Amino acid sequence: MRKAKVLYQDEWAGTLTEDEEGYHFQYEYEYFAKGRAPISLTLQLQQEPFHSNILFPFFDGLIPEGWILDIVEKNWKVSEKDRMGVLLVACKDCIGAVSIEPLI
Repeated sequence: MRKAKVLYQDEWAGTLTEDEEGYHFQYEYEYFAKGRAPISLTLQLQQEPFHSNILFPFFDGLIPEGWILDIVEKNWKVSEKDRMGVLLVACKDCIGAVSIEPLI
């Protein structure tokens, strides 16, 4: 199982988890209780977790492409097919309001 802390404008918005059943995203209670903005239009603010068999398209869209992805693969030895792995190593400082940090 791998987990990621999802930050929105440097505030912990939720947790993304990958396990044998797929992917799960859940907003943190405090983030939800404050009525903050959703991180994506496809992941509207709700208390219940989201579930998917594939990496949510919103998170997949954060992953770099082209020559930058090649650099990620070579430097961190992560296959581009391991989408969660790439997300964890390459999306700590994304362009935009969302960033991803590994949760150990």
